[in-house]
Amino acid sequence: MIRHADARRDRAQSFPPFLTLLVCLLFMALPLCAQMAPVPQPAPDSTLRIASGDLLELSVFDTPEFSGKLRVSETGDVLIPVAGSVHLAGLTASQAAGVIEDRFRQLDVLKAPHATIFILEYATQGVTVTGEVRAPGIYPLLGSHNLLDLISSAGGVTANAGHVIVITHRDSKVEPVLAQFDPKSGTVKNDVDIRPGDTLSVSRSGVVYVIGDVGRAGGYLIENNGHLTILQALALAQGTNRTAELKHTRLIRKTEVGREEYSINLKVMLQNKLPDWTLSDGDILYIPSSQAKYLGYRGIEAAVQVVSGIAIYKAY
Repeated sequence: MIRHADARRDRAQSFPPFLTLLVCLLFMALPLCAQMAPVPQPAPDSTLRIASGDLLELSVFDTPEFSGKLRVSETGDVLIPVAGSVHLAGLTASQAAGVIEDRFRQLDVLKAPHATIFILEYATQGVTVTGEVRAPGIYPLLGSHNLLDLISSAGGVTANAGHVIVITHRDSKVEPVLAQFDPKSGTVKNDVDIRPGDTLSVSRSGVVYVIGDVGRAGGYLIENNGHLTILQALALAQGTNRTAELKHTRLIRKTEVGREEYSINLKVMLQNKLPDWTLSDGDILYIPSSQAKYLGYRGIEAAVQVVSGIAIYKAY
């Protein structure tokens, strides 16, 4: 036993002094390192906020006389028994519970209150969906939803829906956000964040009208990236008939001062000697009929019928 004690004493004496100093410094630095270590920050609270008109349910542990349903007033306050009026608008449910606990402690009503808030009804947390949707209205925004979810809730888009969705944030001074939407595939190119109280407006696709001596007169949507030219509209209308008067085509356009009429030589435009005009929403393209061509073709048809009749008569 004496030999083992001497051996331990010899090893302790042989331990280098600088290592002893280094170990001591490390133990002294540990608390300082713990203080300098970055403290993880809580994630931002994305919970919906309490607003005027919301219906809350307050539960205070072991104190049922302070519990019950509370309606948020127009000023954002609720009236709690004994505690009086408490402002909760703009807070989350957990933050509101903390404010009520602080009020109980300040008034010395409860020593260690434990309150919880549950939002039963959201009065102003809906999103207004308007424009070219089948069922415009206000739809609740509970949880995370994107543009397509809300458009689906509104019954989808109509046949006249355009390629732009305008998102207007409530109580925001920034310009409305534009989202590019493809009605055919039902996809959004740049999906944006939707907030409670926002307004979504699905734009209407522009319509141009082609009337007169064409294959199929009617209204045609402007779907080609928001642009439609005269020749493209003419192609949608299955072209002109052979009796059309191309030189006297007219374009009727609605302006701020009223309707204006422009004369267009469609024959020169078809020969690529005149720029192809871009049409606007509501434009009317009128291709008149040529009376001379009509009479000429009628005369040719009548002559053909006479010749055919003579040929048939001679055959008999």
